[in-house]
Amino acid sequence: MLRVKNSFFHQLVFSVIFCVFFIGGSAEFQAQIIPGTGTEAEAEETQEVQFPEDSLNRRTPRGTVEGVINSVSNQNYSRATRYLNLPESQLDTEGEGLVRKFQNLMDRGGRMLPYSLLSTEYDGKTDDELPPEIDRVGTITTSGENIDIYVEKITDPDGAPIWLFSRSTLQSVASIETEAPSLVERLLPNVLKNNLWRGAPAGHWIAAIFLAVIAYWLSSLLIILLIFLIRKFWYKAREETVSGIIDALSLPLKIYLGILVYVEFSREAGISISVRLLFGNIIVIIAIIAFLIFLWRIIDFLGTFSKRKLSEKGNVAGVSAILFFRRAAKVAIVIIGIIIILGTVGIDVTAGIAALGIGGLALALGAQKTIENLVGSVTLVADQPIRVGDFCKVGETVGTVEKIGMRSTRIRTLNRTVVTIPNGQFSSEKIENFAHRDRFLFTPVLDLRYETTPDQIRFLLVEIRTILYSHPMVSPDPARIRFIELGQSSLKLEIFSYVLAPNFDIFLEVKEDLLLRIMDKVAESGTDFAFPSQTIYFAGDKGLSKEKGEEAAEKVKNWKENRDMQIPSFDPEKIKDLKNTIKYPPEGSVKEEKDKGEKLF
Repeated sequence: MLRVKNSFFHQLVFSVIFCVFFIGGSAEFQAQIIPGTGTEAEAEETQEVQFPEDSLNRRTPRGTVEGVINSVSNQNYSRATRYLNLPESQLDTEGEGLVRKFQNLMDRGGRMLPYSLLSTEYDGKTDDELPPEIDRVGTITTSGENIDIYVEKITDPDGAPIWLFSRSTLQSVASIETEAPSLVERLLPNVLKNNLWRGAPAGHWIAAIFLAVIAYWLSSLLIILLIFLIRKFWYKAREETVSGIIDALSLPLKIYLGILVYVEFSREAGISISVRLLFGNIIVIIAIIAFLIFLWRIIDFLGTFSKRKLSEKGNVAGVSAILFFRRAAKVAIVIIGIIIILGTVGIDVTAGIAALGIGGLALALGAQKTIENLVGSVTLVADQPIRVGDFCKVGETVGTVEKIGMRSTRIRTLNRTVVTIPNGQFSSEKIENFAHRDRFLFTPVLDLRYETTPDQIRFLLVEIRTILYSHPMVSPDPARIRFIELGQSSLKLEIFSYVLAPNFDIFLEVKEDLLLRIMDKVAESGTDFAFPSQTIYFAGDKGLSKEKGEEAAEKVKNWKENRDMQIPSFDPEKIKDLKNTIKYPPEGSVKEEKDKGEKLF
């Protein structure tokens, strides 16, 4: 179903604004786009070489075009001839007729570049692939043929530059046959053709307003139809991301298409070049505003989309960062837009940009720590080394992350205190995140008494490794125990393995179970754990169990005789047979009964 987001009232209001901007804006910007204002004076002041002012303002291509357009608008054809590069004798005899014919051709199919795109330099444009003394300023279309309009630079007796309409352009104009009156001239009554306003017939201004309204409404209908067809026949256009981009593009496309339709209609209808060129800067400004609107709306869409996604994941810091950067991007759009528009209408913004740069530098130096913390928060959001709820160690601080803000991060320590760390410092610290462990390291070292025999150690190496391979919560790779050292007061056996536990509490349960089983095996071997201090034996000391020691030795003897001693490594088939043969939780534990009850249900 077709969804039209802009109401009839919105369409009407925008159409009125579109037209008022065309008419009212001309008065506002007239000071910048007509000769004799400060624009050219400012432009000339920036030239490295200064020349005396020309009474007709012909030092630059823009000044020449403005001068001839204003002259013909005021019907001062004698003055307009002074902008043509012709001998004096030819100017006196053919000049005014040539100017009138040039005006007639421009009204019926001519295009002149907007003033903002014309050069205000003494040397003209130097990067247009044309000879240095020639600039292209427009085009005449007649009988399906395009004729370029050029201005060329000559020098006056003082060596100063003078830009005039080139002889080749004037020869082309003279060779074109006069065409029939334009559509506007044929339709307008005499009262609207004879009454002039700002050098152009009043009817041309009315026709321009009417065409502006028609152009915007027509472009709106075409864009609405295009969006409807795209969403109907392209299934991806119904997805949130593509649909959001289409919505962001809809209004700018309407404006761009409206501008193109207006420019083409006004040219084909024969609207006076004075009227069309007066609005040249305003058309450029509207195009710039349309692009800025697109950027504004795309930032709004991306910000809303990202905010919702981060909110679903519970990433509060990410949402804060998105809101901050969305506001910052919009402020940047407004500032850049103002600078571009001021530059377009001819206002020198170099000093303003320099002032902004100095002010920005001073602000950056004064708010260095604040900016550092903002950058740190962006790093935390983008890289995500931690999240809210993670148990981690940051520097010397150990605890659970409670909040990641725009300026700082709060951690609840094991002592239940709250430590606040600035994000700039936080992002530069070594961060150890315990929350993302996939397994827990289990690596105790067993210290045995020096009275322990080698066979008792062999017994323990086999039996404890059997426990590791058999336990369902212990990873078999790696799962090892090695006799590593003859210590000062003990014989050392090191266990290295990983416990497959989902969290730290379960790891402690499994660790407890493993240690108890290891203690059972040590007792079963007939030896005992050593103390890290000198042992003093009293009469009550029972010493080592001779019987259990003999049993352990007998068991090791049987392993040797049967070639079944799993040292220095276990046989893979033996490991496979042992897998999950230990009952866990152990018999008699509360957890065992609970697990049985859960299985029944």
